[in-house]
Amino acid sequence: MTVTTAQSPPGGTPEQRDAPATAATVLPARERAGRAPRAESRRNLASLRATDVYALLGAGAAALCLTWLLFDRLLPFDGALGFVVIAYTLFLALYALLVSFDEDGPAVRDRVAAAVVQSLGILMLAALAFVVVYTLYEGREALPHPNFYTESMAAAGPLEPLGVGGILHAVVGTLWQIGIALVICIPAGLVCAVFLNEIPGRFSRFVRTIVEAMTALPSIVAGLFIYATFILALGFDRSGLAAALAISVMMLPIIIRAADVVIRLVPGTLREASYALGTSRWRTVWHVVLPTSRSGLTTAVILGTARGVGETSPVLLTAGYTAELNTNPLKDPMVSLPLAAFELVKSPEATYVARGFGTAAVLLVLVLILFVLARFFGGRGPGQLTRRQEHRRVRASRRDARRFGAPGGSSGARAATSGGSLAARAAALARAGARPDAPSVPPFGTTTAPTRSTP
Repeated sequence: MTVTTAQSPPGGTPEQRDAPATAATVLPARERAGRAPRAESRRNLASLRATDVYALLGAGAAALCLTWLLFDRLLPFDGALGFVVIAYTLFLALYALLVSFDEDGPAVRDRVAAAVVQSLGILMLAALAFVVVYTLYEGREALPHPNFYTESMAAAGPLEPLGVGGILHAVVGTLWQIGIALVICIPAGLVCAVFLNEIPGRFSRFVRTIVEAMTALPSIVAGLFIYATFILALGFDRSGLAAALAISVMMLPIIIRAADVVIRLVPGTLREASYALGTSRWRTVWHVVLPTSRSGLTTAVILGTARGVGETSPVLLTAGYTAELNTNPLKDPMVSLPLAAFELVKSPEATYVARGFGTAAVLLVLVLILFVLARFFGGRGPGQLTRRQEHRRVRASRRDARRFGAPGGSSGARAATSGGSLAARAAALARAGARPDAPSVPPFGTTTAPTRSTP
């Protein structure tokens, strides 16, 4: 398509010669008569073509063959780690070469970057699966026994079989310690995150710096801090409460930092709309900011719980180790699942080692259950209601519709909604509905113009 400028002919009237030049569009001639030009086909990036699969398989097979040739025939290389590293490097190079036959430079770089990211994701998933499967495999001898979940190790000696003793004391201790730590950390962490976002200033910047520095705090330092202040300085004994305080020191910075990032992502237009309606700051935070970021705040709590539930050294310093069941977190030693697994695996006895891996497997299942519960209760998005909440909202709407649509109930409705106790409001509504000569009023939300008397 070309754009040309049409000029006035030389022979014409003076008005035509003085007229400005106009632009005209000339369409290119079609290649074939009666057939439209073929449009450029656009590729769907979400789909996977056959050439992509062939390039992946070919690069993988060629990389394995070349690496085997280098290790076995040409060079004196040895070791599984070196084999994997060299094979992966050759795979990326060969994959980029094969893709370059069909795509241009940006597409080649995009494919190589996607291959690197996806391979790293597969590597992390494989490592996680290996840890879980290995833990379950090593603890397979202790997990089938029912006494493993219902008894403590008070009556189980080093030479006792797996049919005697269990980890009930460790499960109870972990639940107490994590429960107390969550009671401390969830309100404190969320309030601190809201403060950092809603009240900016020098002090909030200082607090944010301290929180970011405490995220990398070693766990042994938290245990020593609680041991020095709570046990030595204040004179309390080693207990589950002291261990929960030490775990709270580890969990609190993680929850604050993650919640701070999530609340910062709430659009500012939502706050501005709330303020424009005359809402105060704390009601804006309670009804707008926190519900909008509820899913992210749940993730922040999960991250903090995952950090605190696996701590061993703070529990060992502040709560000690015991083989007996203790249900009182305010006194006497109380053991947790990580500490019990650590102590059991140290033993040279095979039965103790099996109990230790079984304890680690139970800890994994406990963390999974906590994660599922947290996602169930707090994973709904903003504005999503449960069935019970929707039912309550529908019933409240029906009550309002009946109350506002009742004949002769304006004065009573105004008295009932203006203030007073619940009984006074009910009595006012009853009086308004019982008077037959009650004046009629317009429906709720409408206004009437004042009447003007005629002279």
